[in-house]
Amino acid sequence: MDYSFFAYLSRMRYITRWSLMRNALDENIQEHSHMVAVLAHALGVIRRDVFGVDCDPAEYAAVALYHDSSEILTGDLPTPIKYHSREIREAYAQIEQLACDKLLATLPEELRAAFGDVMTGERARQCHDLVKAADKLSAYIKCIEERKAGNDEFLQAEKQTRAALEEGALPEVAYFLEHFIPAFELTLDELGTIA
Repeated sequence: MDYSFFAYLSRMRYITRWSLMRNALDENIQEHSHMVAVLAHALGVIRRDVFGVDCDPAEYAAVALYHDSSEILTGDLPTPIKYHSREIREAYAQIEQLACDKLLATLPEELRAAFGDVMTGERARQCHDLVKAADKLSAYIKCIEERKAGNDEFLQAEKQTRAALEEGALPEVAYFLEHFIPAFELTLDELGTIA
């Protein structure tokens, strides 16, 4: 029997993000998921190595890779709609769960538990705080890149996202904002050469 789970995942590149906004730089959910995984892994390393909290950064990366997998079937619902009201949030959460269940059904039975764990299961719940923060950091970086490309469309989103990151009070995020975000303002020449 043929299984289509990974063929579906490969289609993440066709789902465009930020659909209500004019974009200078297009972003799809596959690119976004990669960046969120990189950031979630980094936040996990910071949590473990800077703040001394026992954790496995690879688990954060794995959960982040699949955090938007439901959007293969649902598309990317724009944030102003998705978070408009409690009723819409709750209804959309049910739709996302149904989409994940449909995707998991495209795997052999013996693999469903492992992938379900990182998509909607216990591991996803345990990693939620840093993966959500990484998701927001990715959005913030996107806003910076759009501003640098001369697109004022993202200015308000940049301010709101930065404020949300700062209000989130995760020390790992504060560390990342202080030590790594300033480099996103630099050009390649300003970054210098890698020794």
